[in-house]
Amino acid sequence: QVQLVESGGGLVQPGGSLRLSCAASGTISSIYDMGWYRQAPGKQRDVVATITTGGSTNYADSVKGRFTISRDNAKNTMYLQMNSLKPEDTAVYYCSADLRRLPGTRVQNYWGQGTQVTVSS
Repeated sequence: QVQLVESGGGLVQPGGSLRLSCAASGTISSIYDMGWYRQAPGKQRDVVATITTGGSTNYADSVKGRFTISRDNAKNTMYLQMNSLKPEDTAVYYCSADLRRLPGTRVQNYWGQGTQVTVSS
């Protein structure tokens, strides 16, 4: 069994910061691409940022310069540092990972349960 567990969400004022974490646990051989996604009420789930095993990153235009994605491969953990938060960043944030549970098996995609981020005064 594999689990991705997000943490670090909450209520923050505009201009504030939050740091999200996503910890992968269970039977895991290798983790490949990881990413953060978000879904606001009534909207589709959109990509926020992605990171490869080697650390190459991509960001949605709306968060460039404000958010930073990183990962600790030794801890099977990914992070999202969010600065200068805006009300439009309010959403449920999900982490995703492509991983192989056992050597020789196929790579599968897993999702966390999501963590709420609310930016409001």
